[in-house]
This record gives sequence, structure tokens and C-alpha cells, in this order.
Amino acid sequence: MAHISFFALPVGGGVLGISQLPGRGGDYTADLVDIRAWRPSIVLSLTTLGEMADLGAQTLGTDLRERATRWVHLPISDLGVPDAGFEESWPEVAEKILLALRGGGRVLVHCKGGCGRSGMVALRLMVEAGEKADVALGKLRGVRPCAVETDEQYHWAQKGRKRKLPQPGGLHCG
Repeated sequence: MAHISFFALPVGGGVLGISQLPGRGGDYTADLVDIRAWRPSIVLSLTTLGEMADLGAQTLGTDLRERATRWVHLPISDLGVPDAGFEESWPEVAEKILLALRGGGRVLVHCKGGCGRSGMVALRLMVEAGEKADVALGKLRGVRPCAVETDEQYHWAQKGRKRKLPQPGGLHCG
């Protein structure tokens, strides 16, 4: 059985990785061990609940939280682009991810195969971190050639705007 692979590159001071859905290679438990060893501060799941259930990953959120990893679930249909619900949640999620990256953290984005949806969202994050879409796509495809599968996915990703966020050290909790 194949282990999960991480296709990663530096973004915004941290490391952004994309992968397939844990369990897709046949060993969900081993994939969780590999994810824990990779040490992401956030895992963003783009798969639908049905896709997760089909591969025995329906408890992914709970399993990741038990391993001290934050989990965010924003499903997108296969080969699709974000819907209104995703768009409503995206600004807050993107801010948290970019703050984690700027603090030197690791973020893992996955879909079922680790190509289209995860590539689209990774590209959007790269753009929002300040990279030009075409340059960022070249870097992303340098580590994952199948990243971003449709024109619609590219168009959504390139619409991102650089976000001005406070530096992680500048945040104070009261």
C-alpha cells in the first residue's frame, strides 16, 4: 500500500503542501501517522462528505484534532469551483492559513486526488500571499504537475488579492 505524498513549496514564510485524501492509497491509519509527522498546523479538506465516507475517512476531522492539528472542512465538488457557502467562509479561513504560513507554519490542503481542487486553493493562497498567479502556477506545477485542472479553477484562484495581515508576533490575546 502506498503512503500519502506531500507536494510542498515555500509560501509566505511557511510551507504549503497539497496531497490526496488520507486513505486513498489504501491505508488511512498510516496516512494519519504520516500527516502527524509532517506537522501541519492546519489541514484544509476540500472533499465532500461522500468522498470521505467512500474511502473510510469520515472521521478525519476528529482524528486530526486528536493529533493536535486544526482541521477545516470546505467541500468543493470534484472538478468544481467554490460555491456560495465556501465563498462566505473563505476570507476567515484564508486569513488563518496565511497567518500560520507567515508564522513559519505548515499547512496541508487536500482533495481526493491532490490535483484540481487542492491545486486551485493552493494557488489562491499563493496569490493572496502576494505572488502573481501565472508565476505561482508555474511553481505549483513544478512540484505537482496536475495542480489546477480546469480553466474555471484557474480563474477562481487568480482572483485572489494580496492580503495585508498583522504579523503573528503582533497579535495579542486578552
